[in-house]
Amino acid sequence: MNNQKELGIGSRVRHSDYGDGVVTNVKTSHYKIVFIQEGPKDIAKDSALLGIVEAVDSPEDLISSAEMERTLIGILKRWTEIPEQVSLHGKWTGGKLILQPGDSNLNGKEIPIDTFFHKIIMLRDRLRVMEQRINSNDKLNDEDKINLQQYLTKIYGSLTTFNVLFKYPHDYFVGEKSKED
Repeated sequence: MNNQKELGIGSRVRHSDYGDGVVTNVKTSHYKIVFIQEGPKDIAKDSALLGIVEAVDSPEDLISSAEMERTLIGILKRWTEIPEQVSLHGKWTGGKLILQPGDSNLNGKEIPIDTFFHKIIMLRDRLRVMEQRINSNDKLNDEDKINLQQYLTKIYGSLTTFNVLFKYPHDYFVGEKSKED
């Protein structure tokens, strides 16, 4: 990369070996970059393997590590559709979902719970992306956005049955709150 100007913290970059990442620190000779797939790496500023996706000017004021972490998480969520790491409750590990048809002449199907859980997580992540796209859509008016948001909330509510699979309550599906909540 032939840098005409120095990249600032929060700049989005693409490395030919490590993929997409975000600059988290700027040193004299290199950038500290957190890559989505590879984690943190030190990359020389003059590396020919590094390309700029979106440059951010160097800020005049330094920010704290906590602020940087919040910023980085926001950037990664905004620009990627990478699913969150969600844990299956341990009691289900190695289990299977058995689908048995009412007709005894037909064969049933067994699905590993891990596979089923992965599909549920993909569904949730895609619903979240759809929600973000609805909210940021400039062609929908506010009333349409609210109506679609309410419909998505009802979809989340329909999926609360699967909360039993999640290890942590903060990962649960949440639908409409009742008046007592």
